[in-house]
Amino acid sequence: MPLLKPEEIRDMDPSERKEKLYELRDELLHEEGVAAMGGAPESPGRIRAVKKNIARILTIMNEEEKESEGGN
Repeated sequence: MPLLKPEEIRDMDPSERKEKLYELRDELLHEEGVAAMGGAPESPGRIRAVKKNIARILTIMNEEEKESEGGN
């Protein structure tokens, strides 16, 4: 899974971002479950990439929320 670029995330509308966040969290849960059961991961860096994508989406969502509130 390639990392999402901030521009790609900002181009999404809020409902798309929430849907993508839901999908990524579901994928992370699945990947961590496989790892916890001792299974071999398909791609060793996949969990890390999913976590980074989740963090990027949440960061941009928080930035836009603060802007809409009129904060600095």
